[in-house]
Amino acid sequence: MTVLVKPLVPERLDDFFHFFDRVAFIDNPEWASCYCYYFHIACSEAEWAKRSGKENREKTREGVLAGKMAGYLAYLDESPVGWCNANDKRNYARLAADKNLRIDPREKVGSIVCFIIGPQYRRRGIAKRLLEEACAGFEKKGYAYAEAYPRKEAASDAQHYHGPLSMYLQAGFEVHREFPEFLIVRKGFGNAG
Repeated sequence: MTVLVKPLVPERLDDFFHFFDRVAFIDNPEWASCYCYYFHIACSEAEWAKRSGKENREKTREGVLAGKMAGYLAYLDESPVGWCNANDKRNYARLAADKNLRIDPREKVGSIVCFIIGPQYRRRGIAKRLLEEACAGFEKKGYAYAEAYPRKEAASDAQHYHGPLSMYLQAGFEVHREFPEFLIVRKGFGNAG
């Protein structure tokens, strides 16, 4: 199985939307309206619940076109089968609004906030390939760290959307900070300073 991973650019928006509209949430339709916009808006959970899929889809489109939303699509046989939301941490309004997740604005950190793999493609190493490409992209762009937020306990594939801790540890990440429900893990690139 050859998985190709490509960065999300405006020319791949149709693939991104095809994946979200027809593949990603077959087994979890209640999350289908997100379009991976959740971390790009700092609002309460109640406000988020009122947002429509159409609104989030449009905001995602605008974010990609403006270069504010980034990540990687995984392809099998030219069809998108997976997604990783990976971006400059400063582009995630929700992270900036959380006192536990804020960073020194001078610190160059790339954040990995979400993995979505089509149900029939899970447990085939696709998330691992996406993680490798995200880290390679951050390192190439001069980031000091890649950072992610795995949950300590996840009862379902949907709850593992941050990626499992074991995957990060195998990829060379280390625990940076610990909270009751999740960890912050980091991988350094030697670009600090």
